[in-house]
Amino acid sequence: MVYEIAVLPVYKEQIEAFRRAFEQVTPLLSRAKGYGGHMLAQGIETPEQFNLIVRWQSLEDHTPGFEASEDHQMFMLGLEKYFSQEPQVYHIEGAAFVKSDPGF
Repeated sequence: MVYEIAVLPVYKEQIEAFRRAFEQVTPLLSRAKGYGGHMLAQGIETPEQFNLIVRWQSLEDHTPGFEASEDHQMFMLGLEKYFSQEPQVYHIEGAAFVKSDPGF
């Protein structure tokens, strides 16, 4: 299992419009091969920065898979006008989150 983490810098005055646009393009992401769920989280200290975390079955499902698809092109077309800078994307390996020992 692989997690894609995308840091999405959004223009402050476009935050609500970005949220609506993201909802509209979500079906393009969720129907991708290997897609296993996602979370879009807004920064607390920096509310204009969103983090998109997507769970993929494999790195290849995301790249080249989804990234090379027409759905990805449409996904990005629906969002790119809200970005104040180029998004930063990286991947981490991982399994399900585990609860840590509270006595630790």
